[in-house]
Amino acid sequence: VMEKERESFVYGNPEDEVPGCVNNGISEKIANKIYDEMIDFAKYAFNKSHAAAYAVVSYQTAWLKYYYPVEFMAALMTSCIDNPGKVAEYILNSRQMGISILPPDVNQSEGIFTVEGKSIRYGMSAIKGIGKPVMEAVTREREENGPFVSLQDFAGRMTGKEINKKTVENFIKSGAFDSLGATRKQMMQIYISVLDAAAQERKNSLTGQMSLFDFVDAETKHSYEIPLPNVGEYGKEEKLAFEKEVLGIYISGHPLEEQEECWRKNITAVTTDFLPDEETGFPKVVDGAKVIVGGMITDKKIKYTKNNKTMAFLTLEDLLGTLEIVVFPRDYERNAALMQEDAKVFIQGRVSAEDDKASKLICEKMYAFEDMPRELWIQFPDKAAYEQEVTELYRILAASDGSDQVVLYIRAQKAMKRLPPSRGVKIGEELLGILNEKYGSENVKVVEKSIEKRR
Repeated sequence: VMEKERESFVYGNPEDEVPGCVNNGISEKIANKIYDEMIDFAKYAFNKSHAAAYAVVSYQTAWLKYYYPVEFMAALMTSCIDNPGKVAEYILNSRQMGISILPPDVNQSEGIFTVEGKSIRYGMSAIKGIGKPVMEAVTREREENGPFVSLQDFAGRMTGKEINKKTVENFIKSGAFDSLGATRKQMMQIYISVLDAAAQERKNSLTGQMSLFDFVDAETKHSYEIPLPNVGEYGKEEKLAFEKEVLGIYISGHPLEEQEECWRKNITAVTTDFLPDEETGFPKVVDGAKVIVGGMITDKKIKYTKNNKTMAFLTLEDLLGTLEIVVFPRDYERNAALMQEDAKVFIQGRVSAEDDKASKLICEKMYAFEDMPRELWIQFPDKAAYEQEVTELYRILAASDGSDQVVLYIRAQKAMKRLPPSRGVKIGEELLGILNEKYGSENVKVVEKSIEKRR
């Protein structure tokens, strides 16, 4: 008798079973192999009644996912709201299904992930530091007195109701205040002053003191609010860093999203493949397997061996999660220039598995994203158009010297010409901008090549 999680509960043992097989004409080698396979099977086997119940649940959830995909994914993310890694995985799955993820919003969000049309609204309780009392206080206030219209309005109405400065800071960083008419950078610069003013006004009200504001109408009072500084908005990278800090994941984008095509083309495993599966207890990758992962280096720890040689432990983050990379001295010396925080790299290596822990990757080779081969395709309608433009085109290309290959295509004749390496370019925003303006974006395309072309 064997079943999942009861491997030790086995009637019989090799000493009893193998001789019995031999007596029945089965070789000892094959008998031992069969017994070993039975033991492995016991790690995930179910009895028939259990398997039948799982089949029913699987059918039901498949039906829900097919006919109610938005509702299904919202419920799925709510079920693991305290596990940022799983939420990130399901957010990526949702986007691949064409479902957009809306950021948290103090005027729209509930505690859990909710459905808004064909989109999913991020739940407030998934924001760090936003507990159930805060969530309930915010939803109750907006239900009773309407939506919040500004940072000052929120502070005035919520001061004394489970809200503190850290709560407001996390709301701003997560994007939950984006609907209040100010940028995140503006609100970050004044929120402490706004909260202090609201707290003082509440204190005066409780003690019966009156201020100048008590003698003016609402419109005049609004003119005395702390003005928003003229500082614009944070850059994309800063906004994403704040989201990761307070949500545990990126919500409005990802530092890798612009290179997603290149990333997908070159990897053979993702970070979640290194985590133990909830059902089997084993990761998807196997010990000793050779894989390629890609992502951004978010942390680097330097260590020294007994021989005083340098090695490193890296944290690599992709679109789904993080992975620990071990770089031994020989490979550290070869790749030291690439191992910088925020660097985007591909790492080829060997899986190092550990029982009941996330597997690691032993680095063997490392490549920068920007060093991956790419081709720049430029299309012309016919040979005459090509001949008319070729001199000017070569002049434009010469100004962006690099190693990316240029391919010219003439549509009418279905002719293709690969320019020699001496006419290679470095594909960048400036070059693409010039070419798109001159020839039209529909005639200019960047093709990402695989890492195999690089090696």
